[in-house]
Amino acid sequence: MSDVKKRRELSQLRSQRWFASDDMRGFAHRQRTQQMGMRRDEFMGRPVIGIINTWSEMSPCHAHLRDRAEAVKRGVWQAGGYPVEMPALSVGEVMVKPTTMLYRNFLAMECEELLRSHPVDGAVLLGGCDKSTPALLMGAISMDIPVIYCPAGPMSNGQWRGMKTGAGTHTKKYWDELRAGNITQDDWVDLESRMTRSAGTCNTIGTASTMTSIVDAMGLTLPGASSIPATDSGHPRMASACGVRIVDMVWEDLKPSDILDKASFLNGLVAYMALGGSTNAAVHLVAMARRAGVDLSLDDMAAMAGKVPVAANVFPSGEYLMEDFYFAGGLLALLHKFSRHLDLTRPTVNGRTLGENIAGADCWNDDVIRGEDNPVVPLSRGKTLEVLRGNLAPNGAVMKSSAANPKFLKHVGPAIVFDNPGVMNTTLDDPDLDITEDTVIVLRNAGPVGAPGMPEWGNLPIPKKLLKQGVRDMVRICDGRMSGTHYGTCILHVSPEAAIGGPLALLKTGDLIELDVEAGTVNMRVDEAEIARRRAEWKPASPVYQRSFAALYQQHVSQADQGCDFDFLSGTAVVPDPAIY
Repeated sequence: MSDVKKRRELSQLRSQRWFASDDMRGFAHRQRTQQMGMRRDEFMGRPVIGIINTWSEMSPCHAHLRDRAEAVKRGVWQAGGYPVEMPALSVGEVMVKPTTMLYRNFLAMECEELLRSHPVDGAVLLGGCDKSTPALLMGAISMDIPVIYCPAGPMSNGQWRGMKTGAGTHTKKYWDELRAGNITQDDWVDLESRMTRSAGTCNTIGTASTMTSIVDAMGLTLPGASSIPATDSGHPRMASACGVRIVDMVWEDLKPSDILDKASFLNGLVAYMALGGSTNAAVHLVAMARRAGVDLSLDDMAAMAGKVPVAANVFPSGEYLMEDFYFAGGLLALLHKFSRHLDLTRPTVNGRTLGENIAGADCWNDDVIRGEDNPVVPLSRGKTLEVLRGNLAPNGAVMKSSAANPKFLKHVGPAIVFDNPGVMNTTLDDPDLDITEDTVIVLRNAGPVGAPGMPEWGNLPIPKKLLKQGVRDMVRICDGRMSGTHYGTCILHVSPEAAIGGPLALLKTGDLIELDVEAGTVNMRVDEAEIARRRAEWKPASPVYQRSFAALYQQHVSQADQGCDFDFLSGTAVVPDPAIY
């Protein structure tokens, strides 16, 4: 990497404000550290390395991170640093309700304030499950001290009765088959205990691997770290290497602001699109970019999606799982195949450029990791991300056309509209419901303010009677999100959302909806005068939350196209280090 900074002196490290002074406060800091059994020479004169750990027994994706923290510590000690582990909120999917997205900004704030309020010179961030990656990095970007992201890694391959099974993707698939009567309750129970075989994040290209791969391509992990399976012996070795490298980064003062610019985010977009990644990344990347002072929009993402086809042959777009992707060469091999789209001069946390990191990266299975000449989904068939606008989504909505049934990419059908998932789930399975596969199912009030927190409600269920007829996809619209492991013709992140008076709030059952993915439009066929009349009659629902974090969230969160960050956290305004008296 060019322009390497001169190594800093010990006196320039921020931890020395706590430990080096001869006043009473310095005495107390040294005294209390020794209270924990540390010898004075074990922490004095060393960079202090924070290990932000999102381990939790309620987060199976992070169940191994206590052990990985020990591996990081081993590396930090070896390199001459003083490691300190600090627990942080574990925003693990599945268990956290109503949605981990409600708490992404909470973790971002916690990470930033943990780093600011303690004598920390640099940090290794341990996370991986969906929201933990953007949250930890949003906080670290805003704090802007040297950091390395250490991804939790995907779980081991799943298999059921000779068939590969991917977490999330096959849960949804087999749930539909159970409802259709094609598998038994005993089959369902058997599958439950076999699909997820180890600690680690989803073994498909869900949001977890999408986000960790994106930040890997952006230069914020050790090269290729995002592809290493959670239980592979290479994973603790990588964690230890993070501990060694972060100490040097502190002496070099290599911060996120030295790595991140528009080009590095565009590099992340190349990985995003080639992986066939989760639509959720669209929200997270805007939020991260705004923390870094980078202007990144949905249109930037759509432009990259129009250049880079889906090339990772991994569920939900393909046939393999993340462990197969790792053995085939992992992210570095994928990036090497798409190097012409990358800015290879961008610096990364290991001190080398992205180009140096991917030079000579070998692909060992060209069916798992494909190139532009043999994509899993050609651009003519579908893209990782489509951005749609129209009178239903003036500020934008997104969908993954590569995961949709092609026959629905240009479609007109009557809407059936639901205001909450409880009513929807009860109504859709009514055998007397007037619904066909041409109907457009709409769920509103699932956005950032409405839910609150924008849950993954957007992969709306197919009515049971249609499942029994063989229907497996329909056009569905929601102002919420969808799991990155899922698939289907789902239009998501509709902005502005219904709860704040977006056009989705004005839609009625029976209104015709017109979708034209090629044209980038989604509209309700309702004339402007009628829309204006409905708008004049619309009234917001009374707020459910009068206090709690959810109330704060509803008051300060931005819309999906703006990243769903808090207004008081977004941006690059400098926050001073704390005073010590």
